[in-house]
Amino acid sequence: MSAAPDLLLVDARVRTPEPTGHTAVAVRDGLITALGDATDARAWRGPGTEVVDLGGATLTPGLTDAHSHPVWGLEMSAGLDLSGVTDLDGLRAALKSAPRREGWVVGFGLDHNVFGGRPVHHALVADVLDGAPAHLRLYDGHSALVSEAALKAAGIDGPRAFTQRSEVVCDAEGHPTGHLVEHAAMDLMTPVLPTQPYAERRDRLVELLTAMAATGLTGAHVMDLGGHDVPGLLASLEADGDLPLRLRLAPWCMPGAGTEELEELVRLQARAGRLWRVGGVKFFMDGTVEGGTAWLEHADCHGQGTDAFWPDPAAYSAAVRRLHRAGVGTATHAIGDAAVRHVLDTVESLGESGPRHRIEHIETVPDDQLGRFAALGVVASMQPPHTAYTRADHTDEWSRRLGEERAGRAWRCRDLRDAGAYLALGSDWPIAPYDARQVLATARAPRGAASARHGLTGLMALEGMTTHAALAAGEERLAGRIAAGYRADLTAFALDPVTSPADETGQAPIRLAVAGGRITFRS
Repeated sequence: MSAAPDLLLVDARVRTPEPTGHTAVAVRDGLITALGDATDARAWRGPGTEVVDLGGATLTPGLTDAHSHPVWGLEMSAGLDLSGVTDLDGLRAALKSAPRREGWVVGFGLDHNVFGGRPVHHALVADVLDGAPAHLRLYDGHSALVSEAALKAAGIDGPRAFTQRSEVVCDAEGHPTGHLVEHAAMDLMTPVLPTQPYAERRDRLVELLTAMAATGLTGAHVMDLGGHDVPGLLASLEADGDLPLRLRLAPWCMPGAGTEELEELVRLQARAGRLWRVGGVKFFMDGTVEGGTAWLEHADCHGQGTDAFWPDPAAYSAAVRRLHRAGVGTATHAIGDAAVRHVLDTVESLGESGPRHRIEHIETVPDDQLGRFAALGVVASMQPPHTAYTRADHTDEWSRRLGEERAGRAWRCRDLRDAGAYLALGSDWPIAPYDARQVLATARAPRGAASARHGLTGLMALEGMTTHAALAAGEERLAGRIAAGYRADLTAFALDPVTSPADETGQAPIRLAVAGGRITFRS
């Protein structure tokens, strides 16, 4: 070793993520420089080296959440947390005592199952709001319930036409019910909603990323840009110090994007800081099962789900092709079987080598599509914590809409791995909790409609947040492993997350998190 390390981790059980006999890792200038044992560590140590004794903890590559929204999520998670509400009475009670912000009741995380199969309608909660405007995001992030006063404030008095799959749901007389489905419809509320001051947003982001690091995360694939000011926000944070997590942001490409918009998305790829960068572009091929906007081969039980998010799916394929030729990888939200099939067909049509493409969510997929992921080199990016919103007996809204056959194909993580696919794992925060340990645990022991046979091995789960996450970002040669020359992004567990039971891994104490060679969490 030509120069002494900045950081030296000793008395560790090193997983690269495979088990090794190494007990020491040396770090300098943000990179791993060597692996060895106690004797090596004594020889490497210099006068300025920080030495951390891990006391036998298991050291793994740093955990990466492969699908998260830490910046946009600050807006999505504003107000009252409704994720613990389980029925309509509970919702009404929560809203009756809810605090107001600038006169508004704002909430998030509302489960579709709360409505017990009833149509989502502002009349269900009108009396407890006492005339206050209210904006309640449903947990899927693709729909909202707003009160009659909120509709009036936004000037929404009937149906609207959109260039993308979106709807202001109206009754038979054409009056809005308060149910806004998909982004364009929800965006109608943005001009009138209470806003977060810049300083508050900045402070909340630092607090959030720090809390994420405490669960073992060292990085996140951010599936949005979070607003045009976000690069400036991240740059200002790095001017004052270092980010607690490494962030890779993918701006959205929405239906109707033309040549100018696509060129701007290509130019954005150059934006970067020390621990953040723009990388890739996010698309939507459909919405959600519960909202009736997942693109399905056959309609759901309400006769919905046969339309793509892009009214002209061929225009989506053309946009992907343009970005592919510019060397820009894509990540496409595709939940329904028709959406997944179309994205795979699009990648197959590219017919040339280039950047890596990935599909996000993949909540139901038939057998004949499983092998195509590996054959086409498409990464499956899935979020095991989403299974908590379903029920094993299929009485939940997700399962009822799909029916028994398709609900039986829920979250086929193991089937995709067994078919040779690369599988990156994430939380989709704020849709589900960001705790990285719970992502690992639920990947091994799925909940709800997802069959236990779809559970991963401990090593597969760890790979999903390390080696496979790195490959999903096209960074497999510099990240996701503990090896000389790789990024010094590292996580230390009090137990072995591969061999310990899933429930214990889900609660495992985190001893240390390191991002870019800098300690971001220490217990």
